[in-house]
Amino acid sequence: MARTRFEGETPPEQIEVCPVTETQNIIAGKWKIIILWHLSKQTRRFGELQRLVPGISKGILTSQLRELERDQMVHREVYKEVPPKVEYSLTEAGKGFTPILESMGEWGNKYAMNKKNTRTN
Repeated sequence: MARTRFEGETPPEQIEVCPVTETQNIIAGKWKIIILWHLSKQTRRFGELQRLVPGISKGILTSQLRELERDQMVHREVYKEVPPKVEYSLTEAGKGFTPILESMGEWGNKYAMNKKNTRTN
């Protein structure tokens, strides 16, 4: 399996050479941006996220959420109920990333339209 993130501290000289390195380390992983997008819309339960991200396994969703939680992008709230209820939401750092997600969405829509128009011409 491909490495999804840099392990350990990012060397300062790497950040000086490429300041997006830290961001890449946080959002690296096939599903993290999609997870963050859905959480930017509202708080979600695990099952909801799994339905919203077709093709993701329970294990991968769990590991991606744990990494996002470790990087303080996602908050995990466990309610003491039977059956257990767990909800995921964005932290302040995660909310701060929302404008970037929105920009990515706008760019993606424009790209898709240009690609479609290029094929039809």
